[in-house]
Amino acid sequence: VRLVESGGGSVQPGGSLRLSCVASGSIFSVNTMGWYRRAPGKQREMVAVIQDGGTTHYAASVEGRFTISRDDTRTTYQLEMNNLKPEDTAVYYCHAEAYGIEHYWGEGTLVTVST
Repeated sequence: VRLVESGGGSVQPGGSLRLSCVASGSIFSVNTMGWYRRAPGKQREMVAVIQDGGTTHYAASVEGRFTISRDDTRTTYQLEMNNLKPEDTAVYYCHAEAYGIEHYWGEGTLVTVST
């Protein structure tokens, strides 16, 4: 499974960005897709995930501001980020999981929130 992210960039606090992840390869084996991030000096953390049935989960810090979605082919996943805060600054990674057995990662896209 290959994951390619796009959509990162710089934005002022309160602004919005949309990240996209395109999945290719053996995507039939994937049951969960999501976004993780690693802020400077911090460990990687889960931001949002969407399971095969459509159930979504969000980190408490982004609940109500971020929305994860996918297209009907389940090959493109997006993370809509609104009301961005400086603490959202991080490298964001697209992640795919095959029933906890295999994990796949994109190369990451940088999001910077500053004045």
